[in-house]
Amino acid sequence: MTDAQETADDHTLRTPRSTASPADATEGPDLKPAPVPLLEPREGIPPVVATADGLAEVVAAFAAGTGPVAVDAERASGYRYGQRAYLVQLRRDGAGSALVDPVGCPDLSTLNAALGDAEWVLHAATQDLPCLREIGMTPQRLFDTELAGRLAGFARVGLGAMVESVLGFALEKGHSAVDWSTRPLPEPWLRYAALDVELLVDLRNALEQELEQQGKLEWARQEFAAIAAAPPAPPRKDPWRRTSGMHKVRRRRQMAVVREMWSVRDRIAQRRDISPGKVLGDAAIVEAALAMPTAAQALAMLPGFGHRMGRRQLDQWQTAVDRARALPETELPQPGQPVTGPPPPRAWADKDPAAAARLSAARAAVTQLAEDLNLPQENLITPDTVRRLCWEPPADATPEAVSAFLSDHGARPWQIEQTVTLLTQALKAEAA
Repeated sequence: MTDAQETADDHTLRTPRSTASPADATEGPDLKPAPVPLLEPREGIPPVVATADGLAEVVAAFAAGTGPVAVDAERASGYRYGQRAYLVQLRRDGAGSALVDPVGCPDLSTLNAALGDAEWVLHAATQDLPCLREIGMTPQRLFDTELAGRLAGFARVGLGAMVESVLGFALEKGHSAVDWSTRPLPEPWLRYAALDVELLVDLRNALEQELEQQGKLEWARQEFAAIAAAPPAPPRKDPWRRTSGMHKVRRRRQMAVVREMWSVRDRIAQRRDISPGKVLGDAAIVEAALAMPTAAQALAMLPGFGHRMGRRQLDQWQTAVDRARALPETELPQPGQPVTGPPPPRAWADKDPAAAARLSAARAAVTQLAEDLNLPQENLITPDTVRRLCWEPPADATPEAVSAFLSDHGARPWQIEQTVTLLTQALKAEAA
């Protein structure tokens, strides 16, 4: 065993750098000790639980555990269709760590019930909560270490960066983008997965102390409560419009080609359970929409439809193009999505100079306050909320009316308290 391994294996005895400040995260390497490589989970790599009996043991262990529960999930983005979880990692005092296979155990509602109202500790919670919800796991309370880092003013808030700057350990992140649907999962991947929750509660405790020292702990609690209470996101309207390179497609019939080809690709990807990009790339769809080929032979000459693509595949894509070509004008998609909010800010000066002046004043004030509070502007108040307020302010722009407006648009009490005065003042700005 190497000296580094001995140090890492003994990390339970090491006091976390709970006094680390956001400024420490940007100091040069010569100003602080080198991070200690974290090479092995403290109890070793736990077995992968993929049976009902194994899950029952995990449920009993975590029900008997105490304190917060570290939770993480691994998906197979770029390999499989959708964003389902292919591995769930948990850790809790008194229970140790567990690796649960949602393929073998697709319903984790018993584990969810066993955790009760225990606080979940996640990093970038909004990324993992949707796939956890699909398998029956939803927290009542949570602590998001990434969001805590943002509020505390850390410049780098990835899990590895936070563990290193706050706790002094270096996580190996080489397996973050692998195909987690692989079975059996290789041991190095399992080690990586277990280490992701190894120090999550330690990080949570250190960040809680940092936020309390900065007077931001209550802000964080409000943010965490909002995430936990948020309903599932509704299905995205016209998801085909998010095709990469869509900005090149300007004619409505070309847009119809994108829509038809995207829909065919999505059905194939769902049926085969593979990432849509592995069926046909976005760039190929856009090329077909711009060229509008009239025959499969012409389609085959376009980038993305190479010699490896068989005649049957070419025919299905050409059929989608032909369907779009045959659509009546009334069934062609409209350019752009329906605008439900203010127009793009670049158009404000022409459309409404007074609104443009209000927005300029509000942005300047929010930027300065965010710098003073040492946190990102978007965490202080969302840019969309500021735009909506400046475009259609309350008729009587009093602090009370502005507070009500912000609350109606989802601002938390701490955000309203910090910004209501400066935003009310900004609404009085006049066009030059």
